[in-house]
Order: sequence, then C-alpha cells, then structure tokens
Amino acid sequence: MKKEIIINAAANQTRIAITEDGRLAEIFVETANKDRMVGDIYFGKVAKVMPGIKAAFIDIGLTQDGFLHFSDIGNRFEEYAAMLGDEDGAEEETAEEKLAVAGGVDAEGSTVDQPQSDPLVPQAQPSGRPPRRDNGRGPHRDVKLERGQDIIVQIIKEPVGKKGVRVTSEVSLAGRFLVLLPFDDNIGISKKITSFKEKRRLRKIASGILPEGFGAIIRTVAEGKDDDSLKNDLEGLVKTWREIEAGVKTEKPPALLFKDLSTTSSVIRDLFSNDVTRVVVDTKKLHKEICTYIKYTSPQLLDKIELHKDRRPIFDTFGVEKELENTLARKVWLKSGGYIIIEPTEAMVVIDVNSGRYAAKKEQEQNSLRTDLEAAREICRQLRLRDMGGIIVCDFIDLDDERNKRKVFEELKKEFRKDRAKITVLPMTEFGLVQITRQRIRQSIVHSFTEQCPACGGTGLVQSKTTTMNQLDRWIRRFKTETKEFRVELHVNPEVALTLTEGFNSRLRKLMLRNFIWINIASDPSVAIGEFKVISLAQNKDVTNQFN
Repeated sequence: MKKEIIINAAANQTRIAITEDGRLAEIFVETANKDRMVGDIYFGKVAKVMPGIKAAFIDIGLTQDGFLHFSDIGNRFEEYAAMLGDEDGAEEETAEEKLAVAGGVDAEGSTVDQPQSDPLVPQAQPSGRPPRRDNGRGPHRDVKLERGQDIIVQIIKEPVGKKGVRVTSEVSLAGRFLVLLPFDDNIGISKKITSFKEKRRLRKIASGILPEGFGAIIRTVAEGKDDDSLKNDLEGLVKTWREIEAGVKTEKPPALLFKDLSTTSSVIRDLFSNDVTRVVVDTKKLHKEICTYIKYTSPQLLDKIELHKDRRPIFDTFGVEKELENTLARKVWLKSGGYIIIEPTEAMVVIDVNSGRYAAKKEQEQNSLRTDLEAAREICRQLRLRDMGGIIVCDFIDLDDERNKRKVFEELKKEFRKDRAKITVLPMTEFGLVQITRQRIRQSIVHSFTEQCPACGGTGLVQSKTTTMNQLDRWIRRFKTETKEFRVELHVNPEVALTLTEGFNSRLRKLMLRNFIWINIASDPSVAIGEFKVISLAQNKDVTNQFN
C-alpha cells in the first residue's frame, strides 16, 4: 500500500493529510487558537469526588474541570502521592493491572504483547453471559481521593461538545521509539513487531538502559534500531520527567507541567515510519524542522521528505481538497451506485446503507451483498477520516443468508485493522444492524471546519412561517386580554415580514382588524424565522417574554 503524508501549512491553520493508495484516509487540523491537548501533563487539585459515578473532577486551570474516572487512577498512585509529599497510597497492583496501566497500546495504536485475541470482537465470558461493555475502562478499584488533594494528571481525551477533557493519573511520556512509564517496571513491545528474535533483542536493550523504577513500551518504529538510538530517545524522556518532578516542587496547582508536541510534530513522531512512501511539505520552514528531527532520529528516512515547489496548492495537486469537501457531506456515494447516509446524533452515530441505482444482477441477495461489502469498506474509511467515535450503529441492507452476514462482518473487521483507534465490532443482528464502538480522543474533524447554524441550532430544521404567524396571533390575543394598549412594533425576520404584508388583504391587516390593534412591522435580519420581538410603543420597551 502506497502511504503518503501531505502537510499544508498556512498562517492560521496547518492541515496534515494521510493518503493510502492515493485516497484520503486521515486528516488532522491544527489552528492557531486551538492547540492539541492530548498528552499534556498538569499539576491539579481535586475539585469534586463523586463515588456514585465512580469519578472525580480535577481542577487543572481550564474552563471545565477534567474528568477522572476511578479506573483511570493508576495502580502506582502511592509513588505519585509520595512525589507530592503524601504517603497515603493505593494497594499494590497485580501483573494483569500493570499491563492495563500501559493501556495495551503504544502511541501508534499498536497493541502490546498480550494473550492472543481478536481486538475487534468482545471475548466470551467464562459464565457464558454476553460480554459487558466497559467503555475501555479497567476493573473497578477502591480509591481514596479527597477534595482539595493535589494530583498529577495527563489528558487522554480532548473536550467533546459540552464535556471537558478526560484525564488519567497514570502518566506516560511518548518518544520516537519508546513510551516511558514512570514508577513502573513493565516492558511492553508493539505487536506489530512480529519477529520473536527482534522482540527479545529490543526487550534486552530496554531492560539494560532503563533506570530503576521506570518501565517502557517499545514502539513499532524501534524495530531494527540500535542501542544508541533507543538510549538517546530514553535519555530525552527521562530528562523531561526530571523536569516535571522539579516543577511539582515549585509550582502551585493548577499548573501545566508538560506540553506535548504540536499536531504536526506528533504525526511525524508517531506515524512517519518505513511504510510511508514520502512526506510532502509546502513551506520551507516546516520542511527544515522535519528534516532536522528525522536526521537525528531516523536518518534513513531523510530521502522521503520532499518540499512542494509547485505554485498550485499542495492539496489540489494530490487531490486532497476535493475529497476533503466530501467529508462534510451527509450522503456518500459508492462506486456501484449505492450510497450511505451518515447522521451524527448526541448519543451515537447512525449510518444507513442504501442500494441506490445499483441493480446489476437479478438476484436480490447478491445485489445486497455486493452493496453491503462496498459500504463496509467505505464506512471504515469514513469513520477514520471524520474521526468519529463513541457508539456507531450501521443499518445494512437486509441479508437472508447467514454466510453473507458473516462476510460483511469479516470485511468490517479486516478494514478496521487499518485504524489506530481501539474498536469493537459486534456481529450483524437479524435486523441487519452492526454495532460498533470506536475510541474517541478528540472532536470529529467536522467540528474543525464547521460551526453550529445560528438559525436552526444544528438540527437542520427551522420553524415554518405559518407556525410563527400562529404563535404571533396567540401572543397578540394574550396581549390584548391583559392590557388596554392599541399600538405595538413587531420585529420579525424579513421572510416572515414579506409573508405578513403580501397582498392588499394581507395577513397583517387581518391580524390587526381581528384584534383591534395597530402593528408597525420592522424587518430585522437578526431575528430568526421562528421568533419575533414585540415593542410596546406606550411603554417603549420589549414585552415579548411578558406574554409568551
């Protein structure tokens, strides 16, 4: 597979596109007023403890407090507490809990060595009961947190909608080849490194260079690297951790102890590996910065970095701009003539698959299967591209043959293995529904390019003009019943004003005659179609809410 990283840097926005075989697979957007937050480490203070939801809220100096679920409180809490001068801590962890602390995943989304299982399918429970959905949370532990207590936390999920950031007390520092785990003695290795001999070599190097009391996850890009490369990376991470320890002693909470790399730098650090064909950048400054970093960490990749010199915009040259426009579309067409409808809601994302114009064969089952298989591939691509997370329900075209349902399920599993996010897929139900959960770290990419419509409030619907005029009629009746006033000024949207005044025997004239009142119409574009504002001329004030 031909994989490329295309970077477009502008004054106020940087866009990073990842293409696979010439098609847009992922997009990252970084703006001047919105920094990347995942990975940032804060010295915070417990603002509220809520045992009922097994969570605490941590004041880290942001607009909203960080959300800390009890399962995100690391098993090395005692060592972190001692670092803050508090000797009270949690109980000793089990070996299984240590592995859970590392998350089972390296920074590229590669799983760490664990017992073999399909990461996309929930495993059956010993009791025979259906698997419990745990939202990615580990086993519940008794924790002791008190309001006002100092705590070190790291952001693991950016704010989504009205929710604040999600944090963990199990801090880690990501480098090019290693992820450093303070106060841990576990060494994990990316499962994407398949050679047993290479795993043993890397584990031996890591155990030889790790300081006492530290653990690490060896990342995929470390494969084939020598001792010095890993040692230099580790030394930089340990130095950063020592600076964090020093900051704890001098700072007062809430305070930022460590700021992780920008979006562009983190993409190069985490995703630029041997499987990437090339990296193309359209600014000399950024090109020089990337070359300097890669020359130090992975000099063999230096030849893959190119500067875009064409006067034509870089995203136009690689066909990214046109595909990017489609990420905002509700309807996505398939090559066969079918299409999918993507509907994000407050609680989940709903995707509907339709056959559209496709009817190549007479057999309905084969038509449906081909459309469903193509839709499955496109759904996986769109979820990655739009970075949609949470609960996703896909309504596929009904299939009668259980073998065909299994084919669609297997196609989804195969395509989702390209995704770095943690994903669970359940088999297709008798109604043709497939339930998916996808790890959500930041807001969907759609929020980077759009904002809520002021007219419809994001619903896509506005109140009809007829309904607005009926509401106005009822308002006038209440106003006349409770007052003796005869003159008002009515502020409405220009479209409503036109409808009210249209024709000699207009609706406005009928309204005035029916209620024995004089109404001055004021056309106001700032008033939504479904709203109106009434000014009492006798009182010279807005009386709209008084009679609603």
